[in-house]
Amino acid sequence: MSARLLLFTGKGGVGKTTLAAATATALAAGGRKALVVSTDPAHSLGDALGVPLSGHVGEVEGGLHAAQIDPRALVDHAWRDLRGHLRTVLAGAGVDELDAEELTVLPGIEELLALSEVQRLAGSGPWDVVVVDCGPTAETLRLLALPEAFASYLERLFPTHRRVVRGLLAGVAGSGAVEKWDATADALGRLAEDLEHLRGLLTSPTTTVRLVLTPERVVAAETRRTVTALALQGIRVDGVVANRVVPDPGADRGPAADWLRTRRAEQDAVLAELADLGSVSTVAHRAAEPVGPAALLDLAEGLYQGRDPLDGVAADEPLLSVERTGEQEYALRIALPIGDSSLDLARVGDDLAVTVDGRRRLIALPSLLRRCLVTGAELDDTGLAVRFAPDPDLWMR
Repeated sequence: MSARLLLFTGKGGVGKTTLAAATATALAAGGRKALVVSTDPAHSLGDALGVPLSGHVGEVEGGLHAAQIDPRALVDHAWRDLRGHLRTVLAGAGVDELDAEELTVLPGIEELLALSEVQRLAGSGPWDVVVVDCGPTAETLRLLALPEAFASYLERLFPTHRRVVRGLLAGVAGSGAVEKWDATADALGRLAEDLEHLRGLLTSPTTTVRLVLTPERVVAAETRRTVTALALQGIRVDGVVANRVVPDPGADRGPAADWLRTRRAEQDAVLAELADLGSVSTVAHRAAEPVGPAALLDLAEGLYQGRDPLDGVAADEPLLSVERTGEQEYALRIALPIGDSSLDLARVGDDLAVTVDGRRRLIALPSLLRRCLVTGAELDDTGLAVRFAPDPDLWMR
């Protein structure tokens, strides 16, 4: 049985690390085997737990385990051999040594290996749940999109049909280069399989993202865009947590009470605007920073109020569904909370390119719709509906 994976992210400085640590502490206190790991370059998880952390899993207290992933160390260890293979093949094919060096420096490899390490840790222990303290929102979105993007990159640079590549190398650099290519292709094949497993892990029903925000309009706007971006990738959001909600001063008078009343009214207005994202949990602003398991457990009790920390509100409906709307008319429904986001659609071969606020996703069309033309699109409460009708030139083929 695979571990439940719960990822925390949010705009930098909103308290996601503290809430991730508090959630993991509460899970361990409730009897679950819990591991909390951080992929955040800020390395603040250990500060929240009040203990030093390393890349190796260690017990914090009462069954709670933790680790801090160091992507640079992973690059030095895991990527070095494969990169060396690629450099050798490119040089053997006549690519200048300096160019070969640059071509094998792949953007995002550190983040990709960090995600792979999360997967390894999740599958290498007796964990019921793995809580991940991710980096700030923008970095996390890039991180979660990497397996699909990287797999696409590999397929374009080193296609699955490697006979063509072997023939090219044999003609250019001789049989020795072919042997080196075979070794490299085998390593790339294993990497492609790992990427496929990563994509499966991220889109699994046992993996969800919990978004942390502070009740401010700029932060709330980024949170709403993040919900859409994650939905576009088929990754489930199971909850939104508003941190640092100031107390209501009630009928108190004075400058401090007036400030609190004004600030609380602003926060309540922001939270009301997020109502369409579902129930938003709140955490009161505390005078003292919670550090250590005892303080984190107290924070978690205020957040979850007796509920299971794993009980989220992730939607069960699939990202994509096709329905027949007429005798020869079809609609592809994409469950995206578009809201006020900018939307662009384009047909790219057998794919539908959906771009929301500058983030693009190629959605492979079902075989039925590949023989159709896009005739229109509408937004409604369920998301985006794209209309299709048969292409006369392809329909009977």
